[in-house]
Amino acid sequence: MYQVDADCRRLLWVGEERKIETLESFFTWFGKERAARLQVDCSDMWQAYLNVIRKRVGQALHVLDRFHVAGKLGEMIDKVRAAEARELKKQGQEPLKRSRWLLLERPDNLTEDQQPKLADLLKLNLRTVRAYPLKEDFQQFWECRSPTAANRFLRRWCRQAGRSRLKPTLKVARMLRKHRPLLLNWFRYGSAYPSGPAGSLNVWPVRPLGQRTGPYAAFKLASHATLGNAPQRDPVHRPC
Repeated sequence: MYQVDADCRRLLWVGEERKIETLESFFTWFGKERAARLQVDCSDMWQAYLNVIRKRVGQALHVLDRFHVAGKLGEMIDKVRAAEARELKKQGQEPLKRSRWLLLERPDNLTEDQQPKLADLLKLNLRTVRAYPLKEDFQQFWECRSPTAANRFLRRWCRQAGRSRLKPTLKVARMLRKHRPLLLNWFRYGSAYPSGPAGSLNVWPVRPLGQRTGPYAAFKLASHATLGNAPQRDPVHRPC
């Protein structure tokens, strides 16, 4: 759990395993008084977490993590690509070979060698090519200037996803419709509290501890020591 105010970004608490009980134990540690003062919170779309947050801090504006939504869109295009690639391979065709990162990466981030490869791929009559614009077009959602405009865009995007008749895109469209109010909260206040810093903080513990294979206590201590942003006391003994 992170605090990501503009003037303070730090790790607050670490819990073991992704369970409902883990999040419940955080709020127990956090305390009712501090929880009552919480104004904005941000999470992914796991329903179990949404339920706990609604119960514990229902007064706070709940914002969905923008980068988690982007991850779901990436999973969408990857599932369409993988299924189609398997079908084409059985037919002796491999137009999607080595195309995964071309489709997952933002076009602006592609290298000069990758850009023409993506352009050639998008000329093909493939289901993957139908799904790709949906992933890219959704970036416009975050550029809307009001909840009303964002709601119109979301409705239009979901209709387009429905017309694609691709199972992964239909699944994402249903998910976004279900969480429409939380998505729109981002335009009411959430953009002032970006969750990106939490993602960048998460990168650190993975490196020295080998994908968290070390003892949990050591991981927790190292995380707080490095990411807790706690004030340092002056040492009692200073070097001469």
